Amino acid sequence: MKRQFLFPTLAEQPYFCFPESVGRYWEEPDHSVQRDVGSLNNFNIHYVASGVGYVELEGKVLTLQKGDAVLYFPLQRQIYYSSEHDPWDVRWFHFYGHKLQDYLLERGFHRSPLWTLRQPASFEQAHLALLEEAMEHKLLRPTKLSILTYAALTEFMSQAVPITSSRSGDAVERVTGLLPLMQSEACSPFILEEWAERAGVSPYYFCKLFRKSMQMTPMDFITLCRLQVSKQWLLERKDATIREIAVQAGYPSVSYFNKRFMEHEGMTPSEYRQLYGKQS
Repeated sequence: MKRQFLFPTLAEQPYFCFPESVGRYWEEPDHSVQRDVGSLNNFNIHYVASGVGYVELEGKVLTLQKGDAVLYFPLQRQIYYSSEHDPWDVRWFHFYGHKLQDYLLERGFHRSPLWTLRQPASFEQAHLALLEEAMEHKLLRPTKLSILTYAALTEFMSQAVPITSSRSGDAVERVTGLLPLMQSEACSPFILEEWAERAGVSPYYFCKLFRKSMQMTPMDFITLCRLQVSKQWLLERKDATIREIAVQAGYPSVSYFNKRFMEHEGMTPSEYRQLYGKQS
């Protein structure tokens, strides 16, 4: 059985956090999700209220039981599914916001994707309030939606204890702590040695730790960030040429920009501007 509601993603919204979707699946033994790296540009929390489910991380299958949860950051690879014999009752919400990554990084929620909630009742109540608001009022009360999303997030954060922690300790924290800066400087030339030096590790170790925590290479992350900002500029900077946007996004060759854009979006930058520019 399912209860869920999906909202349109708002390019411009004044709230600290806002839901992209919220829902609950139960008595669904076939529930299974697989998302490739870069396919989802929002955060999401999946919490197990009862039953059993599984998450695949770094080639390992890990079990989630009552009170456990998984927290995904944007652009991460995601594989999770229900037990066929003891289907999970999973409560979830996807959310986004301009400062959320900094907020969660500062509080250490990049250290582990898997968590258990010490007193889950308060989170379950907060999630239910968000789900019922979405089902009843849809997008008619956006301020209320934002408040309830923040309430669910803070209930999760206040109760969550990591199930696993990184073996690489401080080095992983130094690498992942650079993510906001890497994102803000993504359109500048990417020099691996400089970023490794900032983290205080060798370039080889930087790449290893980055791949371990983000399930992608540093250059893959930079590419995704560049494409995200180029999509925004294609719609906002209507007088700018494709070549100008390519250069500003870090691609001196417009042909290479077109190639990477096509690989990720399935269309050229011009086609993207024509299709979504009309909608905006």
